[in-house]
Amino acid sequence: MAEVIGVRFKEVGKVYYFDPNGLTLKQNDTVIVETSRGLECGKIAIENKEVPDEEIVHPLKPLIRVATKDDLRKLAENARKEKEALKICEQKVADHGLEMKLVDVEYTFDNSKILFYFTADGRVDFRALVKDLASVFRTRIELRQIGVRDESKMLGGLGVCGRPFCCSSFMGEFHPVSIKMAKEQGLSLSPTKISGTCGRLMCCLKYEQEAYTDLLKHTPKVGAIVKTPLGRGLVVETNLLARTLKVKMDNTPDDAAPQSFKVKEVRIVKDGYIKVNKKEIEELKKLEDQ
Repeated sequence: MAEVIGVRFKEVGKVYYFDPNGLTLKQNDTVIVETSRGLECGKIAIENKEVPDEEIVHPLKPLIRVATKDDLRKLAENARKEKEALKICEQKVADHGLEMKLVDVEYTFDNSKILFYFTADGRVDFRALVKDLASVFRTRIELRQIGVRDESKMLGGLGVCGRPFCCSSFMGEFHPVSIKMAKEQGLSLSPTKISGTCGRLMCCLKYEQEAYTDLLKHTPKVGAIVKTPLGRGLVVETNLLARTLKVKMDNTPDDAAPQSFKVKEVRIVKDGYIKVNKKEIEELKKLEDQ
């Protein structure tokens, strides 16, 4: 076991463990720590606690100090310089005629490096741009291509639900989301219904998936043959949350309406299965791309 503190460098970013160096910190305290990028300023997300050694990435780097007034002034100055750097880089991108969209700029705390985040449809040869920027800022320059999900996380906005994006308000990391989840939850596979503002599958499909997976274990699927109090039939519709089924009975005319039953009233003779056909996969594949 080792005593650690959890530090977050972005408002909704990943939490990293550090050695508290003998100090007791409170949540939201601003601290200076050493990272692979040099000195960085972050906030305490997890107060002092002990964690198993296997949860730690060794070597565990120590806390340098609690942020001073000078540190906070430097942080504010970096934020001001980032805005200026963004404008300069946008102009340089236009001058070089590059097909890329700048999203954000980040100065490391000690100003040893400037990171420019951008999106692009494909690979971009930005070697000339880096040299141009290095001659302007006189420091190390790094251009980092990100995906549309990361862009939404950085910029923020409102989702179709009317609330701030999950990724920019509380999600530390992205979770895999698939077309299969939408299918299992009985959602329309229309891209406009299941994709977020970023154009990828909505992250919230993940939230209830565990419950749906459990319900599917105990609910006959569409296409299942079941035995009901009225005889055998074919399941034509399910409502997982209401725990009800609609069954086309074998002993009724073809044009007869299906009968409704509760899941506990039927017994599975042969279960069906949920399938996403190849055409649906091809049409919606881009929604799954990270």
